[in-house]
Amino acid sequence: MATIDSIGEKAQAAAFRRLVRHLQHRTDAQNVDLMGLAGFCRNCLGDWVAEAAGLSTDEGREAVYGMPYARWKATHQLPATEEQVARMRESVARNRTDDALDDALEDSFPASDPPSMTEPK
Repeated sequence: MATIDSIGEKAQAAAFRRLVRHLQHRTDAQNVDLMGLAGFCRNCLGDWVAEAAGLSTDEGREAVYGMPYARWKATHQLPATEEQVARMRESVARNRTDDALDDALEDSFPASDPPSMTEPK
């Protein structure tokens, strides 16, 4: 059975680059929705890159967004609804309480704050 640790680093890196490019292309996938479904978003991924590569948070996020985070946010981020925020909070809470996840991520999660949110109108 293949595991992430049994796959070569070249293949892992290729898959990671594809994930990042996919997220750069799919600007319609809002961070708050990613957080609500999976408990992580582009900010988290950028922070993990920064931590692993010894970069600043801004540099890690820019690598993931393909542009400065502030520009991506101004261009692509929509105001979060109350429902999106509630799903995100519920999902993120599971990250903190799942001991198996904590062990698997080697205490590196959450590496970032939840995505910035605009109060719903």
